[in-house]
Amino acid sequence: MRVGTFVLAAQFPGQGPGEALHRAIRSTEVAEESGLDSVWLAEHHFVPYGVCPSAVTLAALLLGRTRRIRVGTAVSVLPTQHPVALGEQAALLHLTSGGRFTLGVGRGGPWVDLEVFGGGLEAYEKGFPESLELLLDWLGKPRVAGRGERYGFREVAVVPRADEPLAGDGEGSGPEVVVACTSPGTVKLAAENGLPMLLGMHCGDQEKADMVALWRSTALAAGRSPESVREAGHVSAGVAQIADRAEDAVETLVKAMPGWLRQGLDAHVTVDDRHRVMRDPVAYTELLCGLHPVGPPRLAADRLAATAERTGITRFALLVEGSGDLMATEENVARLGTEVLPLLT
Repeated sequence: MRVGTFVLAAQFPGQGPGEALHRAIRSTEVAEESGLDSVWLAEHHFVPYGVCPSAVTLAALLLGRTRRIRVGTAVSVLPTQHPVALGEQAALLHLTSGGRFTLGVGRGGPWVDLEVFGGGLEAYEKGFPESLELLLDWLGKPRVAGRGERYGFREVAVVPRADEPLAGDGEGSGPEVVVACTSPGTVKLAAENGLPMLLGMHCGDQEKADMVALWRSTALAAGRSPESVREAGHVSAGVAQIADRAEDAVETLVKAMPGWLRQGLDAHVTVDDRHRVMRDPVAYTELLCGLHPVGPPRLAADRLAATAERTGITRFALLVEGSGDLMATEENVARLGTEVLPLLT
């Protein structure tokens, strides 16, 4: 079982972005000290839901401040950035960190980001497969040309090569790439490329199990080896809040998260002014408390083990900042690593 944290750098009501980012940094340092496997960094633009606009930039800082823990993006949004630029950054972080960087990518949403960064709605609705293909070419080939509808350029050398052998690695394979999946189409795209999935915290175990089953059948049909399909390192996102009593853990999140969710989700603006129905913040918080490791260490461990058994997923990215408080977040991370993790080994 590989348990890590999911960091949104959430700006709670009454806080500034600097406070949210400081909490993100400290929670990562405590995660390493507490024996957790990884930290996964979200990126958002123009909203207090999460104030990190560049997950790869924050990943670079955290890789420099840590020595053991893996750092991944959850996710870098492909429709709003050039795949070659992202591939160069991923190669740089992979090589300079000794292979501790994971690149998570996704489509994002139909937000005004697409207008600001020039991708447009077309990039969101149709451009993700082309962007992913170009990114994977950049991470695995010595020379690459852009031959798609969105990206066209002459062949250029890939520098630095992401698949250059690291110390103790005779072959070299480049950074791990994970795809955020919320639809059957994206699941199939990830499977055809043999890329593990990152599945959202709003999904229950049965929905995640169904997506894993679809991924497996598609990967096998695409010619992926049974061994690689069995060993695919899918990641399940969730929420973790550890307390001596379950009701105390739930109370902490129900008091703090709805205010953050309300102001954060309400700030999202669609690029084409389409109508959107946002989740009720209180009901959504209560849903998350029921799905994920929220409660005493034994209950938390049992829920993680149950998810692993039902879905086959043994990697977790858990939101730990749901209290909105720095000291409470540090304590939550420490308890997750020192009290829950030993129950899973």
